[in-house]
Amino acid sequence: MIKGTGIDITEIDRIESLLQSKPKFVKRILTDTEMEKFQQLSGHRKCEFLAGRFAAKEAFSKALGTGIGANLSFLDIEIGYEEKGKPCIVKPFSKGVHLSITHSKHYAFAQVIIEE
Repeated sequence: MIKGTGIDITEIDRIESLLQSKPKFVKRILTDTEMEKFQQLSGHRKCEFLAGRFAAKEAFSKALGTGIGANLSFLDIEIGYEEKGKPCIVKPFSKGVHLSITHSKHYAFAQVIIEE
């Protein structure tokens, strides 16, 4: 049974502008583990990665029904990888959580479904 669904779309250019004007922005979004992966990337790929993670965390918070706020922050949510490389939510919980992230030239889009 589906407990919640959430979607989010994020402009990659907006994330790039934020990275340039507020370099510490990334530390508000990515956990230490995610930051390790981010640091391995270069150029536009960094912006795509961060936009995808931002969208995924927003989508997860919407699927929970809480949104990002006082009770749930971006750093409370961590995205890892399954064995074959598919991104997945690993915290605050992973059981019954389905995540899909995609990118186009200008946007990152994420969908999350949470099952009971």
